[in-house]
Amino acid sequence: MSDIIINILILLGSFIAMEGVAWTSHKFLMHGFLWKIHKDHHTGTKNFFQRNDLFFFIFAIPSWLFMMFGIMAGCDYRMWIGIGIAIYGIAYFLVHEVIIHQRLKFLKRSNNRYITAVRKAHKAHHKHLGKEDGECFGMLLVPFKYFKKNRNTAN
Repeated sequence: MSDIIINILILLGSFIAMEGVAWTSHKFLMHGFLWKIHKDHHTGTKNFFQRNDLFFFIFAIPSWLFMMFGIMAGCDYRMWIGIGIAIYGIAYFLVHEVIIHQRLKFLKRSNNRYITAVRKAHKAHHKHLGKEDGECFGMLLVPFKYFKKNRNTAN
């Protein structure tokens, strides 16, 4: 297999793996001992920025380190892992901040099935104001039941 194909597979694999990392860290860390940082995301704040936004840096650091060490080693596999993590971070930002919470005001009135399902799943997650009894901890992969609910909705 050529190096280009291998690098693309590494990038895609790290992007896909990040959904599992996001789900696991959201369920067990953010709704666990890091709840103090994540809590204002569930309870709201009057400020544009939330303490929860600190997680951006927490997830950006491994991406940066993978890219840096990969470049230092002659653009090896670590660089492609770091790029995959960074692309997931961009996708997460777009889905979570732009599409779901609309902190930036575009894509506000979309009837797209995927966007509607993501919004409904996230709304189900946010109906729990405490750290217990949560559901839908992922971001890009939405349980199928939220797509089913959309079938009877006029598009």
